[in-house]
Order: sequence, then structure tokens, then C-alpha cells
Amino acid sequence: MKQVLIIDDSPRIRERIAALLAESRQIRIAGQAGNGRDALDAVQRLKPDTVVLDIRLPDLSGIELLKTFKIRYPKMAVIMLTNLDDSRYRQQCRQLGADHFLSKTMEFEKIVDTIIDNPAH
Repeated sequence: MKQVLIIDDSPRIRERIAALLAESRQIRIAGQAGNGRDALDAVQRLKPDTVVLDIRLPDLSGIELLKTFKIRYPKMAVIMLTNLDDSRYRQQCRQLGADHFLSKTMEFEKIVDTIIDNPAH
């Protein structure tokens, strides 16, 4: 079972993601965080297999978190989920080690399959 941490500053988006993930028996929601500092604490405490990470957060950017996560937890899968579906962000996140980059507007429904299909590191 995949343990997933949801990191997004919008409670509404976190709820939507959680509702999608709750439909799968292969995924367990380990927790949620609404800002970068809470996300760092949650990852250290919960040790999730996967994080779903927004780029825009109020205190630390998702890109900064991605860098930190990939250094500290290289086996943890990071799925970027953002409204900033720009090729520059997509390329930057890939270069920093993001396992997937999904657009909130176009690919939101792909989250569950993306998590399940991502091989364990």
C-alpha cells in the first residue's frame, strides 16, 4: 500500500485529492500539509512513499521542497501537481528529480493511476 502525503496550500484542493485517493485500496493518505515548513516536518515524521506537491506554497516553493526531498529522501516519489503547467516548470522539476508533473486543470484525475503505477524506488 502506498503511503501518500498531500502538500498544497488550498484546503479545497487537498480535500479533492484526498477524496480521489480514498477511492483506492492501494493508497493510504499518510497526511496533509498546507505550507512548506509543515511539509518538511510531515515528511520527516511520516516517511511517505509518495508526495503530491504543489509548486506554489506560502512560505517555501514546491521547487525548493522538491530539491530538499530528493536530497534527503531519494527513494520517495514526488508528483508535482500544479496550475503552473508551463514547459519551463515542467523541465525544471524533471531536472530536479520529480517523478511526474501533472496539471491541475488537465490531468487532475490521473493522480491515482500515477501513484499506483509509479514503481517503488
